[in-house]
Amino acid sequence: MALLIRTVARQGMCSSRSQFGVFYRHAAPMGTTAKEEMNKFWAKNTQLNRPLSPHVSIYKWSVPMAMSISHRGTGVALSSGISLFAVAALVLPGSYPYYLDLIHSLSYGPHFLAFSKFALAFPVVYHTFNGIRHLIWDVGRGFKIPEVYRSGYTVLALTLFTSIGLAAM
Repeated sequence: MALLIRTVARQGMCSSRSQFGVFYRHAAPMGTTAKEEMNKFWAKNTQLNRPLSPHVSIYKWSVPMAMSISHRGTGVALSSGISLFAVAALVLPGSYPYYLDLIHSLSYGPHFLAFSKFALAFPVVYHTFNGIRHLIWDVGRGFKIPEVYRSGYTVLALTLFTSIGLAAM
């Protein structure tokens, strides 16, 4: 019985394949390589005088554009910093209190310490507030251009005041 069902189903699929020819028309034949496909792609674009995709340098910079790039940069910097700190904690001899005492013994001035705390707090706070902004966008709110700019300026102001507050602690 199973053999009969399988045979009938396969014949039905083979006969109905012609109506789905749209799906198979653009498929690359199995005999081509990736290099051949890439060469055909570039030859077609050259023949049609299509330009390369525009680069960042031709666009006028805007607040959302700069904040998007900054959000990605702070994300990479924070994850790299945490990873380096973790590797250093595993590899370096001594314990955490030893290195904390070493930093205290250097006796930097209060201005340098406040700036250092601000430099550490700013990317964390910025990435957090901008992440909340992105979560609000994921809900589907705030996509109108004035709202995008307003939320961007709000994130920048909150980041600045919160970072200064954390550095003052």
